[in-house]
Amino acid sequence: MLSAGTPASGAPRVLALANQKGGVGKTTTAINLGTALAAIGERVLVVDLDPQGNASTGLGIDRKRRALSTYHVLTGESAMRAVIQETAVPNLFVAPSTMDLLGVELEIAKERDRAQRLRRAINELSLMVPEAERITYVLIDCPPSLNLLTINALTAADAVVVPLQCEFFALEGLSQLIKTVEQVRSNLNPKLSIHGVVLTMFDPRNNLANQVVADVREFMGPTVYDTVIPRNVRVSEAPSHGKPVLLYDLRCAGSQAYLKLASEVIQRERALQNAA
Repeated sequence: MLSAGTPASGAPRVLALANQKGGVGKTTTAINLGTALAAIGERVLVVDLDPQGNASTGLGIDRKRRALSTYHVLTGESAMRAVIQETAVPNLFVAPSTMDLLGVELEIAKERDRAQRLRRAINELSLMVPEAERITYVLIDCPPSLNLLTINALTAADAVVVPLQCEFFALEGLSQLIKTVEQVRSNLNPKLSIHGVVLTMFDPRNNLANQVVADVREFMGPTVYDTVIPRNVRVSEAPSHGKPVLLYDLRCAGSQAYLKLASEVIQRERALQNAA
């Protein structure tokens, strides 16, 4: 848990990793982008909003250690600060999830602030915290559906990072997500934008994958990150060891790609700050 002190100088940047399609690399990207950002000096919180809890498991948080989770944050039973746990990575923290999240939609559906629960909890993180302990980035790992959990994430976020698998139906899923982002921007969160699209599980030997990359870049233009995450065995193995791939095998192609992605995210953040 994080300790309290004097007021912090600012709120964290909040990025939601969202795509209603499953198996596109949302959780893998949340874990490893978070690790890479922490490695270059940011203080990062991964908020696990998926009832499956794979981000929590992949960061080494055993299910027995999840007495408090994001379920308790959304129901108002706990502050985010009480839920946060340290990981094996310095400056990387996680708010774990449990299967209880499956029922949270029914529990808060009739509440007027049901879509703002997560935003309020994240805003409170910056209160009474010394600057040295201030979280600078929050990465929200969304479930593979457009339910109230995802709406909470998009309402809380400054921007959306869209992991997109290099497969045939990639653009179809992307179009649906863009519509959802526009709806949330119109009704709940006017500042919401798409930070970038990250192409995942890329196999250069696959002609279809190369065509998908070309199509997505034509459709989304500069919104697509230059970095492409390759299909990599070490990336797939790392979660079973409760480690980000950067800890499991720093030199593999997947680790190097996530380090490049973190650098690109920071560059875009600086460009946004300069344009503001």
